[in-house]
Amino acid sequence: MSAPVNFSMQSEIHEYALLSSEELDERIRAAKRALDKDLVILGHHYQRDDVIAHSDHRGDSLQLARIAASLDSARYIVFCGVHFMAETADILTASEQIVILPDQNAGCSMADMADDQEVEECWEMITNLYGDSIIPVTYVNSTAAIKSFVGQHGGLTITSSNAEKIFAYALQAKRRILFLPDQHLGRNTAVKFGIPLNEMCVYNPQQMNLEFPYGKGDPRVILWKGHCSVHTKFEPRHVHEVRAKYPGIRVLVHPECMHETVQLADENGSTDFIIKAVRNAPPGTKWAIGTEHNLVNRLKQEHPEQLIVSLNEMICPCLTMNRIDRPHLLWSLDNILTGKPQNIIMVPPDTARWAKAAIDRMLQIS
Repeated sequence: MSAPVNFSMQSEIHEYALLSSEELDERIRAAKRALDKDLVILGHHYQRDDVIAHSDHRGDSLQLARIAASLDSARYIVFCGVHFMAETADILTASEQIVILPDQNAGCSMADMADDQEVEECWEMITNLYGDSIIPVTYVNSTAAIKSFVGQHGGLTITSSNAEKIFAYALQAKRRILFLPDQHLGRNTAVKFGIPLNEMCVYNPQQMNLEFPYGKGDPRVILWKGHCSVHTKFEPRHVHEVRAKYPGIRVLVHPECMHETVQLADENGSTDFIIKAVRNAPPGTKWAIGTEHNLVNRLKQEHPEQLIVSLNEMICPCLTMNRIDRPHLLWSLDNILTGKPQNIIMVPPDTARWAKAAIDRMLQIS
């Protein structure tokens, strides 16, 4: 969730925004040299290029979760991503380590679509209907409170990289899965296991009821009515349009896209899958990629031997991810240097304990 507005902080950061690009880069590099091994900067693949350039590690959610768990020497971990990612880093790192999010307003609309009270209400309803036949599974794109709920109820977290492994485990453990908070990743993964669409339903937290958009059957997967505001912008019509414009192009999309789009694509997979697919493709390959714009542009720059376009060329980058910029990053580093770190992410101990249980179960399987 977004932090309260701090006008003093905004004024300070405004002064940093007035610095030239060269001065921002030099001062960030100088701060990194001064902090040396006390500092690690993590950058998500969707982050803007000028920030990624200063990251010590970059990766997708699963990669960064593993990196965070291994960072036992850095005192300060500056996470260039969004709020739930920084929470995960705080959960996995030692108590004396400090996790910082350069802009507290860098949230995730998908994560905000499920809060713990709503999930409690959903759990009461579906367990009354289906008894002890359900295991909760949450995408890592969720709040620490949701991860904690899942951990307390014997469930685990999931990423787009390991979705099939986690689904296989969950379907052996229980007959049904409650999947939070992205209905599209859950639906697309379930389809790979041969689960018919009419055996998936959607829980609507506003109406507090189950919806059966593909016909009513015995539900094996109960999907939370949430979505990624970026990936739902890639529609089936865009697949048809890009193929007409670029004959022979391959369509590669993220499984957070809607089911109908994924079904029309040539390939679908996690951020890491997308990067490797492009990296391993021969020169002359043509790609239309349905994922966050910063990553698509970076792949285009790194692979000029291929034709790479966005599946929807009118789409904007993830607005909340892009709140992390060099002025915020430098401001965060300067505050560390003066002994007054700001925007520290601290998950309450009991919440962290159960959330870690859910994450650890995932990491053990992955």
